[in-house]
Amino acid sequence: MDDNINKILGIEPETPQKEFKPPVPRKKKKENTDVDTDHTYSRENYYNLIERGQEAIEGILQVAREGEHPRAYEVAGQLIKSVGDTVDKLQDLNKKLKELKELPKIASPSIKNALFVGSTAELQKLLKKEALNDEGPERKVITPEENDIQDK
Repeated sequence: MDDNINKILGIEPETPQKEFKPPVPRKKKKENTDVDTDHTYSRENYYNLIERGQEAIEGILQVAREGEHPRAYEVAGQLIKSVGDTVDKLQDLNKKLKELKELPKIASPSIKNALFVGSTAELQKLLKKEALNDEGPERKVITPEENDIQDK
């Protein structure tokens, strides 16, 4: 009925405007990976949670001051703890991203298959020598000989 009256009078119906926040961009760049996209999305969510939590803390503290009710102060304390935990999670997120980005630098991409032929005593000596000299183990290339009857 309101729509008909508004139509007759030439009034446009009012539409409530919601607060719109643009979504986290999902553009992929050459150096951007899924890890970076997930990190950005998680980081934005943590920031939003922290901001909302701070607003809630301000509101509950105002209620607690006006009412002076112990339960209101208890809720305020729990909310402060919750926001603090979210801040810690945000810091952990950054630490995990740093570890993920350093992981490929640690692993050597040139080693495909490593095989040691020898006894455990020889391996222990080799590792001990490498630890003392810090020069690396000796490497021998073993090729089959023509007179080796096992290969034929």
